[in-house]
Amino acid sequence: MNRLIFEGRFLVNLTGSIMRQDDLRPVHGRLDWERMYRTADYHRIANIIYLGVLGNGERVPARWKNRFFERYQEALRFGDICAHAENEILTLLDMGGISCTVLESCGIRDLYHIHEIAANSPLRLYLDSESYSLAKGYLVDLGYETDRFYDGFGEHMKRVSGFEVDIYYKIPFPVRLFEKQMLYLLEHAQVRSTYQYVRTLPVEDQFLFRLAEAACHYVTDELLIRELLDIYVIYQAWQAQLNQEYIMKKLSDFHIDELAGKLVQISCMWFGTKKDAVFGLLPEDMGVFDVLENRMLSRGAIMKETDTQAACLLQLIQKEQDRERHRKKLERVRKKAKECWQRFTRRLSWIFPEYKYMCAIYPVLEKIPFLLPFCWISRDIRLLLGMFR
Repeated sequence: MNRLIFEGRFLVNLTGSIMRQDDLRPVHGRLDWERMYRTADYHRIANIIYLGVLGNGERVPARWKNRFFERYQEALRFGDICAHAENEILTLLDMGGISCTVLESCGIRDLYHIHEIAANSPLRLYLDSESYSLAKGYLVDLGYETDRFYDGFGEHMKRVSGFEVDIYYKIPFPVRLFEKQMLYLLEHAQVRSTYQYVRTLPVEDQFLFRLAEAACHYVTDELLIRELLDIYVIYQAWQAQLNQEYIMKKLSDFHIDELAGKLVQISCMWFGTKKDAVFGLLPEDMGVFDVLENRMLSRGAIMKETDTQAACLLQLIQKEQDRERHRKKLERVRKKAKECWQRFTRRLSWIFPEYKYMCAIYPVLEKIPFLLPFCWISRDIRLLLGMFR
């Protein structure tokens, strides 16, 4: 377990050095570079780590150095296509009169001082149920294929070129409170310049969306180093524009104001300067970040949670998951009961056919309808006798 934390901290420190443009220190000791690559790839920072291993090329096995380089090359190629692919999708939807809201775009690449160290992030769009089906049809026409589904929220689509897009018909939060608050934020979305039906969130609301998503991922042990890095980059780039009072009020509505503050602070500690890392905290306050760091880097294996908001959020998510499991179980029971009823009615209709069918076999029923039960019995006896002959 200590090795897992050590490897995570090594990757965080190396990423922080690249972000701060520090002099890279030589790698001492033996590292399991296969594990390092897989961990970096999981956290979507393999393209950054490649720049860090360049100065230690003789210590990194060629196989894994090439794997890091492949991720870096993918980031370079993505930079060549992302802006055009994004504009192509948004323009097509706008021309089709399909209203959508951009939750995230590849514009975050412009906030990184080296564009190719940004992630190959998908374009993320929110649409109503009717527009969702139409938008998916347009994307299929453009050559996109569904890569995976987000159960109850939407789906992930990608094209051979490497560009990806997430489309949602429901806000991708596992808690109703978050969904409700996010819908309020979507009401403030503004029409994007040069478009009529494409909307985008103000910078504060974009930041709030990322913080809310990061909080959910933290308590479910799915938070990536890349997510905190993006939060740090956005915070540093937009800090002067952000309405701090508005953000704190909205975070209070989400009930994650303290947790979100800690996530921003630990991102500054990881990737910022020493001044950014302290962020006005007293030394005795720094212990809480060890808890956050250990939980994130161990993916929940080391969990000594002290944040009450994180504990409450986890309870809410678990309740929603229990409710969803109960709903699916009830749906399966209803489906099974419906199938049993359909089988029963089919058998019943075979034993007791309808009146018109019986009239074709027993014409006398047209004159004396009340003989129908006797005709049923007669028919069924004849069928049974035929089976035993």
